[in-house]
Amino acid sequence: MHPSDWRLINGENIEAIPAALARARGNTTARALAGSDWLIRRKTDGRFLALRRGEIVTELRRNVLTPELRTDLAALADADAAGESLRPLSGLLERLHALGLNEVEYGETTGLSLVAEPCVLSYAGCDRYDRPLWLTHATARAWRHMRATALRDGVALEAISAYRSHDYQLGIFRRKLARGQTVAEILAVNAAPGYSEHHSGEAMDIGTPGEPPAEESFEATPAFTWLGVRAREFGFVMSYPRDNPHGIVYEPWHWRWQGADA
Repeated sequence: MHPSDWRLINGENIEAIPAALARARGNTTARALAGSDWLIRRKTDGRFLALRRGEIVTELRRNVLTPELRTDLAALADADAAGESLRPLSGLLERLHALGLNEVEYGETTGLSLVAEPCVLSYAGCDRYDRPLWLTHATARAWRHMRATALRDGVALEAISAYRSHDYQLGIFRRKLARGQTVAEILAVNAAPGYSEHHSGEAMDIGTPGEPPAEESFEATPAFTWLGVRAREFGFVMSYPRDNPHGIVYEPWHWRWQGADA
């Protein structure tokens, strides 16, 4: 598979990424990855479950693919065919209710809307930490163009993070609940699962070399100044300026692609 065709296929509980992008956890896994097309991993914790080459699926541990996960695995082909269609929100709503969160009340309080995940995301290079960066196809293309233009202007832009799944955000909540925090305490600093723009594959946290990630000090950098002048040309808009109506803290590093007419 050529890197230009690399994509993340997004299922209900699992996702598939090109095996060539996976970082092996041990020599045995490294050898298995070298002979495979796809790595199947669990969304809740990123655990490697299986490898796929053509129609052949090889579990990395015996019986790691439960009947439910095998059903999800069979559905990945449909997700791939759906392209950037959005995944249904029904499963997320069940999990929100299990946490005691009411999406209507939360939406009315914050002015935020539920954000669905795309079925497929495109590879957009790597972030600052050499992790694969996943975005919608149009957002990935705009990011590469914007970054290259900034570099020609003498400004270095770095991706800090991009797509995050609902499961990622749910994991934050579960870990904090396990440490004894209440839902109200967690919501004071974290958006409820399903309400982050990062779920869309269109939002990015952007930084610049030598600057700590996701800090207000980013606004004093040449990179931020350049974004303020040029980002709209590429469809990117800063989502959370000071005194934004959602009550979210000022985030000069967080930008969302909204298309050519942004």
